[in-house]
Amino acid sequence: MVEKGKIKVFKLSYEGKEQILHIYGPGHSFGEVPVYEGKNFPASSMALEKSEIIFLPRDKFVDIITQTPGLGMNLLADLSRRLREFTIQIENLSLKEVPARLAAYVLTLSKEQKNEKKVVLPISKAQLSNLIGTTPETVSRVLKKMMDSSYIKVETKTILIEDYEGLLELSDSGNLS
Repeated sequence: MVEKGKIKVFKLSYEGKEQILHIYGPGHSFGEVPVYEGKNFPASSMALEKSEIIFLPRDKFVDIITQTPGLGMNLLADLSRRLREFTIQIENLSLKEVPARLAAYVLTLSKEQKNEKKVVLPISKAQLSNLIGTTPETVSRVLKKMMDSSYIKVETKTILIEDYEGLLELSDSGNLS
């Protein structure tokens, strides 16, 4: 579990291309697969900043879940939420164009940060490109087009949302004039 800091969970291709699966901050757990399945974690993880991680050995973790059924239900709810997020991520990566994926990510940040007017990118543009399955150059080009179309305004790591409804539509259609 992340106590402090920020952790990315990712996969690397044989060619060294990185696909970020998740970025977790304080309070989020990761690496549960070995607990339930007894096999290795199917991805890699790395701290994006100075972080503190809480580690529970498998036997202790199983004891805690066995003694606290409510915790088991909370973990199932969290795993179900992550499965839903993965389903959306797979849909986005395989069926949507980059503008739609980028708009969807900005909207996701808006929900997470509880602000429909402004979001702060928690990662670099290079990491963002790995998260949405494209290149940093394409992210820059699409952000510029989104600014030219008056959906957003970008100020370093801050994105001001100028047209929330338009961004919602863009996240579905991917049609960036």
